[in-house]
Amino acid sequence: MDLYEYQARDLFESKDVPVLRGLVATTPKEAREAAEKLGTDVVVVKAQVKTGGRGKAGGVKLAHSPEEAEQRAKEILGLDIKGHVVKKVMVTEGADIDEEYYFSLLLDRANRRYLAMCSLEGGVEIETLAEERPDALVRVPIDPRAGLDADAADRIVTETGFSPDDRDEAARVLTLLGKTYAESDATLVEVNPLVRTSDGRIVALDGKVTLDDNAAFRHPEWDQWRDDSQDDPLELRARAKHLNYVKLDGQVGIIGNGAGLVMSTLDVVAYAGSDLPGSPTPANFLDIGGGASAQVMADGLDIILSDPQVEVVFVNVFGGITACSEVAKGIRGALQQLGNKASKPIVVRLDGNAVEVGLEILDEYDHPLVTVEKTMDGAARKAAELASAAMEGK
Repeated sequence: MDLYEYQARDLFESKDVPVLRGLVATTPKEAREAAEKLGTDVVVVKAQVKTGGRGKAGGVKLAHSPEEAEQRAKEILGLDIKGHVVKKVMVTEGADIDEEYYFSLLLDRANRRYLAMCSLEGGVEIETLAEERPDALVRVPIDPRAGLDADAADRIVTETGFSPDDRDEAARVLTLLGKTYAESDATLVEVNPLVRTSDGRIVALDGKVTLDDNAAFRHPEWDQWRDDSQDDPLELRARAKHLNYVKLDGQVGIIGNGAGLVMSTLDVVAYAGSDLPGSPTPANFLDIGGGASAQVMADGLDIILSDPQVEVVFVNVFGGITACSEVAKGIRGALQQLGNKASKPIVVRLDGNAVEVGLEILDEYDHPLVTVEKTMDGAARKAAELASAAMEGK
């Protein structure tokens, strides 16, 4: 779960990370009232969206009075930033910035550890910095068993090149950010910029936090941070059915069992469609899991067929714990439930446990929308061809 900036700010504050005072507003009037409460000469009105590039899009503006804050909020609220419509702004006190830095702590899955990244050049897009000036970005591996402790923080600030006068305070703040990361079960804590003010304080001026949904059972307080209004309606429906579903922008709906198989299926479909008219691509990621029942299969198919972008569905299952017979029953049950609502072709590839029974069920059902293919590559090609033909016919 990604947090809004104001939520990250509140989380940081609860962990004693130095932050600026900030208040959330959903209307221009509330923004003016927030500026009045803060009582500073300068405030910053910042769009609250879960994407980057706010500044370039006009989503971050200075205001020198409550009235100006109201006007700035009026300009920002309703703004579309990379497909995210601004419904909230955060009004923060201004800061007298002397220097800007970058810091992040993230999960390095490939190396089974954490990775801290830090730079004396903050306030810029880190991807650009990493590509154009990689030497300016220090990378320090962190042992998950120890976390970002005082020793690791000292190493980071020293290798980054903080001035001797700032190292102790910078290390203290980084240690607190490390504590926030560990105690919050986060997979990312990023501050850009982390700033040094003219009076020598090190302050987290911005914050981006991603929490590990797998740890949600340990954190009932996370419920207060969920914002379903920003989620895709199909993803909300899938979540209610406890399905692992992610909406994409293509035309071929994907259902598989196991994240590895589904990821491979996405790649195979994208390749299969690359040389066809319209270049059809995957429309979603949907993993029905290792022990999915016929009902789970039916629920997944129902959600994918509800996506207006989908032209064809590709069901790719290797039977293990999930028997192919159950998958076939799920396909049959979903089509029976949907009735005339089901009007898109379904390409099925089954292999593994109970494959003969599953294929027999589909053969006996003999639904005109269902095509069975023997191989994964053949099924991907067939699905891509059907999607391409449907796209050309529009």
